[in-house]
Amino acid sequence: MDIPFLTKAQARRIILDAAGLARAAQFGMGKEAVYRVIEQLGFVQLDTNLVVERAHHHVFASRIPDYQTSWLDELCEEGRVFEYFASDAGFMPMSDFRYTLPVKQAFSTQRGVLTKMEVDLMNQILDQVERDGPVRIGDFENDRLEASSGWWDWRPAKVALERLYLDGKLMIRRNKSFQKVYDLPLNFVPEEIDQRLPSAEEYAQYIIHRSLGALGVAYAKELAWRARRVKGNLVRQELDNMVQSGVVKLVQVEGLKDRLYMLANQPAQPEITAEVFILSPFDILNVFRYRLKDFFDFDYQLECFVPASKRKYGYFSLPILAGDTFVARMDAKADRKNKVLIIHNLHFEPLNILPDHLLKLTMALKAFVLFNQCIDIRFINSNNDEYLNFISNEFS
Repeated sequence: MDIPFLTKAQARRIILDAAGLARAAQFGMGKEAVYRVIEQLGFVQLDTNLVVERAHHHVFASRIPDYQTSWLDELCEEGRVFEYFASDAGFMPMSDFRYTLPVKQAFSTQRGVLTKMEVDLMNQILDQVERDGPVRIGDFENDRLEASSGWWDWRPAKVALERLYLDGKLMIRRNKSFQKVYDLPLNFVPEEIDQRLPSAEEYAQYIIHRSLGALGVAYAKELAWRARRVKGNLVRQELDNMVQSGVVKLVQVEGLKDRLYMLANQPAQPEITAEVFILSPFDILNVFRYRLKDFFDFDYQLECFVPASKRKYGYFSLPILAGDTFVARMDAKADRKNKVLIIHNLHFEPLNILPDHLLKLTMALKAFVLFNQCIDIRFINSNNDEYLNFISNEFS
């Protein structure tokens, strides 16, 4: 088999195009652009961290210059998008609903045996929702029998609600306070949506198509990761079959030894412009940290999970991409009370950054200030005074 060879630069172009970061407004503008992002990526990860605006909104704002957070809620209300814990918690196009059914089946069958009390509580809650309508955890009295041992120690009603959600017997929306509201699937899923359980082969093919569509070029382990909730899945087997059928092709990438894959119809030479993007740590481009090393020579770690004394760049450091190069990382926090975006640390990579890129970074920072509902910016620290002074002067 003749395996195509890609340089690192070619691979980066394909990866960025698949991620929707090849050029500004790659998906257009307005609410429909939000749907197009979800449709392209297949899954936009949700995160509740509010140091800066939440990760899912950040993903959209990076790609849609006029993004409004209300648009995602509207798409959910319209039944075009839904939230589920497929690989992680996130938003998916409603057209993919049937492909969450194997995950729901896995949650239901792969957990340990529940006690009669747990089963009875789940049935009681489900009956209440069927009879009286949507519920929140706040609608239930504190049914904890023992003192809580930590934030992860949910009380029984919360556990029951989450099990019903993971099993697919309930679905969720978010209210204005970002609290989960649990309701029946029939109140979420439009009648025309296919709700048949896919075969194991169909599910694996779906995972491969969706993953390669979003990642552009990928290792087999990344494709298997997206299906990790379903034990015994056929992703590896179907990947070989799709290579044999010509739907997927093997590729070699300069300096990388392991097998890599891409969709056969993936554009090989997509257009890349020198735009600057401030990215969420949970952006599809950053989820697999080793990919950043392999393809972009960028060593990145989200340090909110690292002890404070061992952090190098800051608690919630955001990668900054210029063209196909990561040029900096920024530890930021939105002081919403005073409407100031605080940049605790703007760390530049050891690169010669052109004035044009610095100017575009400044424009991206100005947009990021407004996106976080702030009106001012304050810089605390940087490793490059020359670059920081250039940017600061553009703000003055």
